[in-house]
Amino acid sequence: MKLHELTAAPGSVRERKRIGRGQGSGQGKTAGMGHKGQKARAGRGMRPGFEGGQMPLQRRLPKRGFHNIFAKTIVAVNVGALNCFEDGAVVDTQALIDAGLVKVCCDGVKILANGSLEKKLTVKVNAYSESAKQKIEAAGGKAEVI
Repeated sequence: MKLHELTAAPGSVRERKRIGRGQGSGQGKTAGMGHKGQKARAGRGMRPGFEGGQMPLQRRLPKRGFHNIFAKTIVAVNVGALNCFEDGAVVDTQALIDAGLVKVCCDGVKILANGSLEKKLTVKVNAYSESAKQKIEAAGGKAEVI
């Protein structure tokens, strides 16, 4: 097969609909917009949630709860996941991202105590749970807060 012999699969490519090009096209005159009304006018788009002037649902429902705009987004990593590092390695946020344990370090990383650690590591992150700190130190490593 050569490049000039390639073709699209049958039925996968359609010609575009030519709107407003005369009566013979089948899409002439009103160009598929019908007669009059809001949807026939220029700039006819309505914002999402518009209900024709009726009070929209998002304004009829009561507000609930509280959203703290100053809240920090902390990413949690379990101690058991740190076994993927080599013995004696220094584990910081960049090392966690490179290893694929953390996608994005938002406002910090916290180590939690789920799992067991068999390797001696120096861990440098923002926060630890008490039991996670004990597990890291019991394995012979260091838990440093940055």
